[in-house]
Amino acid sequence: MLAPSESRVQGIGMKKRLLMFVLLGHALVAQAESAASIAASKLDSDLTNSVFQPSSTPKLHSAIALIYDESAQRPLYSKNSDTLAPIASITKLMTAMVVLDAELPLDEKITLDVADMDTLKGTRSRLSIGSTFTRSELLKLALMASENRAAAALARTYPGGRAAALTAMNAKARELGMWNTRFLDPTGLNSDNVSTANDLVKMVGAAQNYALIHQYTTTATHSVAGKRGRELRFTNTNPLVRNASWDIGVSKTGFISEAGRCLVMEAKIDKRPVIIVLLDSWGKSTRIGDANRIRKWMESANTRVRMTTRRG
Repeated sequence: MLAPSESRVQGIGMKKRLLMFVLLGHALVAQAESAASIAASKLDSDLTNSVFQPSSTPKLHSAIALIYDESAQRPLYSKNSDTLAPIASITKLMTAMVVLDAELPLDEKITLDVADMDTLKGTRSRLSIGSTFTRSELLKLALMASENRAAAALARTYPGGRAAALTAMNAKARELGMWNTRFLDPTGLNSDNVSTANDLVKMVGAAQNYALIHQYTTTATHSVAGKRGRELRFTNTNPLVRNASWDIGVSKTGFISEAGRCLVMEAKIDKRPVIIVLLDSWGKSTRIGDANRIRKWMESANTRVRMTTRRG
């Protein structure tokens, strides 16, 4: 039988050994997590670097293009990204942001006025003058269907009116560091609404922080009651939101003759978040074709890197 002092010594020794095992276990777990993190970081870096190879360039037909990797915070591909160009209805993302920033009641009813008509280019609208919609409905129609009267009504009913809305839009652009961007109109019909692809990356990045902008820009179809209760059905101007193989967070199209066909998107391609900007695409399907070419290009690059990583 051990003396009490010997028993205490053995007990202390056992506690020390147990403590050492616990500390060793934590160290091994931390080491494993660190190794996994380094491996994941290396794979992420390899995936980013793979698309920088000169032999790996997407064949895009848009005059201006930018693919921005949100994880690495750098462009994967750039084409005339500092060129100033009209942005057409891409404008409506900024219109929506300042309206939401003002925290105006979304259920407030707004009646369309003659002042909301397009007198610049004479475009038509299915929203009749005198018909009434909630602010939320107008936001949705402006974003998913690119409805010009909806955007004009949102600016007209902004506190201080259209002029105040435009001031807020330009102030928001400065706040986001969009130094080459100018807004003279809330719809995008004015060709003097200009920006660069680099600036638009910042705008899309900010827009994705608004839950309603995500929801409304990715809505495939929406119906509202028009004048005399007639149902009006609207379809998203970006057909990719109806394609289940695309994971899109924010989407906006634009078109006027001076700007060509435009598209901005925040999307996940092969689980990788990117912002895509395509401006001045001539041809009705060019911007959509370019978006699909970008996805194929990125997926191919990712597949090559993963195969190389496995072999290594």
